[in-house]
Order: sequence, then structure tokens, then C-alpha cells
Amino acid sequence: MALTPNFNPRIIEALYVEALVLAEEVRAIFDRLRQGHDSRALVGANDDPEADLAHVQMSCEALRTTTRIMHCLAWLLNHRAYFAGELSELQLRRHGRLIANFPLSDPLQVLALPAEAQRCVQDSERLYARIQRLENAWRGEGQASGTAIERLRQRLASAIPATI
Repeated sequence: MALTPNFNPRIIEALYVEALVLAEEVRAIFDRLRQGHDSRALVGANDDPEADLAHVQMSCEALRTTTRIMHCLAWLLNHRAYFAGELSELQLRRHGRLIANFPLSDPLQVLALPAEAQRCVQDSERLYARIQRLENAWRGEGQASGTAIERLRQRLASAIPATI
């Protein structure tokens, strides 16, 4: 893998640390929110359908945000393994993909969350977008050179005049 100026072990390590810190922060914030909802349920406020809906939406957003961060961590771990010599470039290209169209959070549902949870959701989306840009740059770099077969086809096509 040819390294680009914005793709090296230090960048991967820095993003990995950032993702770990964000994962812990998201876990703590959504745990606090969940405990707040559970304590209200014990008091008897669970008869309110709007409160139930808010609880479900908060749980869905917690799952979506956590999953987004876990995808980032998996991608970063694969690249750390590559730089440590534990994966070949072929293995990394085959198994180190980031999901291209991971769904963004619904802005209206995010606005219903407390400010610290909103910030965590937005931070997770920004982290995912940064890693997606790295992924696209790295994959585009490999695709630009093409496989050996593609290069051979291009040379043959340029050597043989078009008869049609």
C-alpha cells in the first residue's frame, strides 16, 4: 500500500484513540439517559405513550451511534494490524472495508436528546465521515493503478487499432 500524506500509522493511531474516547463517552452518556428513563418507569410514569416513544427513540439513537463508532474502530483496528505487519494488503483490501452508506441519524430525533448526547452523535458522524474520506482516498488510489489484468487490457487496447 502506497502511503499518501494523509494516510499513515500516526493518523490511524490518533483516530483510534479518538474513537476509543468517544465510544466511552457515548456509553456513559446514554447509560445515564437510560437510567433516568428507567427510574421514571419505576415511579409509574410508564403509562405515558410519549415517554415510551422518547425512550425507544433514545435507545435507537444510542444503538445507531454506538454501531457507527464500532465500525470506525473495526476499520482502524484492521489498519493498525496492517501497519503492524499482521495483515497483508490483500487481506486489508478484502476485509477492511468501511460500510459506505451507514445511515445518518435523524436530525429531529437528535434534537430531542440532551445537549451532551447531541454533541456525541454529531462527533460520531464527523469521525465516521473523516474515516470514510480516508477509505475513499485509499481505495481510489488502488483502483487508479488497476489490476494487472486491467493494465494489460489497456495496453492491448492502445496497441490494437479499433476496427469498428
